[in-house]
Parts: sequence; C-alpha cells; structure tokens
Amino acid sequence: VGVAVSIPGGLITPIIRRADEKTLSVISNEMKDLASRARSRKLKPEEYQGGTTAVSNLGMFGIKDFAAVINPPHATILAVGAGEERAVVKNGEIKIATIMSVTLSTDHRAVDGALGAELLVAFKRMIENPMGMLV
Repeated sequence: VGVAVSIPGGLITPIIRRADEKTLSVISNEMKDLASRARSRKLKPEEYQGGTTAVSNLGMFGIKDFAAVINPPHATILAVGAGEERAVVKNGEIKIATIMSVTLSTDHRAVDGALGAELLVAFKRMIENPMGMLV
C-alpha cells in the first residue's frame, strides 16, 4: 500500500509492504519513518516502487472530498477527506457524528466496480468500528 507524501517539487508514494500482515501501530510507525525519509529525500527506490494501491489524504488541509488520480503501476487509490461533525439520525434520534468522505478510483482493467464497492463496504465497516481492527 502506497501512502502519498508531499515533498518539495511533487509527490511520492512510499510503500508499506505486506500491510495486511501488520498491526496498525507497526504500519503507523513504518509510515512515519518512510514519510520523514521521503521529505529528506533518503528513500531507496525499493521503498517507493512496486505498489498496487495507494491512499491520499487531504483531510488535514480541510478538503472534504476529492478524486485522486491513479499513479501507475497502482491499480487503485483511495482519496480520504476531512472528518466533519454533522447531524445524523440514529434510532430515531438526532445525534452529532463525525462524517468523512472517501473516493476510490480504480483501473477497471485490474479492479472492476463491484470489487471496488466491496472494498469500500469493508473500509466503511472498519472505520465505523475501529476497535475491530485492534483484535
């Protein structure tokens, strides 16, 4: 999984390899290290080449939603927007909830729309129940 990192003069996507086999804390620590080394231009080519998917987060800039462009050789990219408090109806009552938008761009030669939708459903389930990711 590549994570888009802004660097002077452009963007680079360091790769978290075998992310599905790592805990969230390991992924977080690895990403912080990769992002720091990306900004100081100290990444090795194997640390930013060969990813299959990427995540781009503009939420920290207050961007609510956007469409990210797939960078080859990636097959998908998930665009993550800012969380925003909104009124929602839950069990017949109006509650305040943090809502965020994500947009998945896919190269349909590799990932068709139905499979992309399944990914978004799984992502939604995990983000709405983050404790489930810890076990």
